[in-house]
Amino acid sequence: MSRTCVAGLGVSGTAVARALAGRGEHVVVVESTEGERQRAAAAELAGQGVEVRFGPMELPEGVSRLVTTGWAPHHPLIAAASAAGVEIVGEVELAWRLRPAHAAPWLALTGTNGKTTAVRMLTSILRAAGRDALAVGNVGVPVIQAVTEPYDVLAVELSSFQLHWSSSLAPHAAAILNVAPDHLDWHGSMDAYAAAKGRIYERAGTVVHNADDPEAARLAEPYAGAVGFTLGVPRPGQLGVVEDLLVDRAFVADPVEVAEELATLADVRPLAPHNVANALAAAALARSVGVPAAAVRQGLRDFTPDPHRLAHVERIGEVDYVDDSKATNPHAAAAALSAYRSIVWIAGGQLKGADVDDLVRRAAPRLRGAVLLGADRATIAEALARHAPNVPVVDIPGQDTGTMNRVVSEAARLASPGDTVLLSPAGASLDMFTGYPARGEAFARAVRELKAAT
Repeated sequence: MSRTCVAGLGVSGTAVARALAGRGEHVVVVESTEGERQRAAAAELAGQGVEVRFGPMELPEGVSRLVTTGWAPHHPLIAAASAAGVEIVGEVELAWRLRPAHAAPWLALTGTNGKTTAVRMLTSILRAAGRDALAVGNVGVPVIQAVTEPYDVLAVELSSFQLHWSSSLAPHAAAILNVAPDHLDWHGSMDAYAAAKGRIYERAGTVVHNADDPEAARLAEPYAGAVGFTLGVPRPGQLGVVEDLLVDRAFVADPVEVAEELATLADVRPLAPHNVANALAAAALARSVGVPAAAVRQGLRDFTPDPHRLAHVERIGEVDYVDDSKATNPHAAAAALSAYRSIVWIAGGQLKGADVDDLVRRAAPRLRGAVLLGADRATIAEALARHAPNVPVVDIPGQDTGTMNRVVSEAARLASPGDTVLLSPAGASLDMFTGYPARGEAFARAVRELKAAT
């Protein structure tokens, strides 16, 4: 019997091992961390005949396939499998291969930013149309956990890591929201990162792209009949915005003469340009499976925004405090900064090698002050000195639990009535926090303590 090695005991790795064991396959999981959660998962899998090996991530002998949940090609385990001629597949690719006959169609999307918001908007729209839909993939539920269930349709969020290890996906429709530099340490170059994103289109039935994003539009160019979405007035074959209406000129009987109203800007929450683009992408994917306009509107109205994404925390003395901790790269921060007119910006963290010059240059006219924290704050300070030399900047060193209180206090000192104090860090959070949710919660807690003290 052939043996499959599964890399890691995370949520997806455990789901893969469980699925393969259920098919009677011989599975070996390798895991470097032997914590309480990992031991519990190993004990559960042992009952299904799965072998779990803790310790160095070494390729077991005699395996014919390695399933990765998004590990980089240069990881020693992946490199060893490649050198040994072992087939390497991702969890998403495996899920596609294991779909039963007449499986639910996939509506897939990717992008540097906005993926989770757009896929959850899409799921809300599909459910408003009466479809039994589930959001899966990078949004949290492993795809392999859902493919054998009797859903009507799956809304699939795909990361560049997952797409890199996928070779045969053929979604009913696929969308790219945007493409900007990110995860270059994983992919090795911007070209390789963009190419991974572009794989989502290779076998898609309908190609949907952001016509306002040059890289997303470039990736869609080879595909005849691609559907664009834009924040401007749409051309035939596009979805877009006319005054305060979201309209469809693609999935209608006569795209030249007819534009069907889908929703209003007031139906999009939180209302910001990038979120309108997310709504248009979700609407396009839903329309590709025949969802009526009324369900698009209702689904957007039913949608509950994610925490830590342009979440309004408090208003103190005519100053709004907004938590956008989920902005873990410059592209996400740029979207948030474009949503407000007068900003005291809280930024910093781990930039992962990303350049922030263009972000700062574009945001400079809106900035009234900046408070910097985290590992790479000096890089942002240097960009501010070059492109916004008149903007006051406060540098907050330290990583103790009181750091965010000092950050918020300094931001409040810089803010004037009408300003927005915006936590939109442009960097990852693991230098100081357990993740971006913890960073956002620390910010919100500090803001509420400030309010209680005033």
